[in-house]
Amino acid sequence: MSHTAYIGIGSNLESPAENCLKAVERLNTHPNLTLIARSSLYQSEPFGITDQDWFVNSVVQLTTSLSPEELLRACLSIEQAMGRTRTKKWGPRIIDLDILFYDDLILKQEGLEIPHSGIAERSFVLAPMNEIAAEFIHPKLKKSIQTLLMEIPNPQQVNRLSSDG
Repeated sequence: MSHTAYIGIGSNLESPAENCLKAVERLNTHPNLTLIARSSLYQSEPFGITDQDWFVNSVVQLTTSLSPEELLRACLSIEQAMGRTRTKKWGPRIIDLDILFYDDLILKQEGLEIPHSGIAERSFVLAPMNEIAAEFIHPKLKKSIQTLLMEIPNPQQVNRLSSDG
């Protein structure tokens, strides 16, 4: 059975735009993932810990036969292969892959929450996702991505770089 998933991609170390594009390529070449859409790259101010370089972010839409847990393992494997080391929450990172949505699933378990928590407060997720899936309805909040983006309480500054990085 095929499922639709949205993955948030972010980087702010070394060559962030290049890192994001490499992650998209790795997702696209995974045998159980099919890339359907990719947003442009966006530059955004840091969230949480603000004393660090700005991030480059993107969102991809995939279809997959993987379960949510298997998809998480695939994302973590790509992060590890690209040199990700987890030091501190919201800190600098070479690559970050987050499962934002998986069909209209609502799931909360150790190490995995779908939809990803905090989406409604994160311009750097909503802006790129709005580009490829504006009408997608958040399964918990029952609002479209476009509506969530317009209603964001304290938007971070997010600038579209280009469709190619």
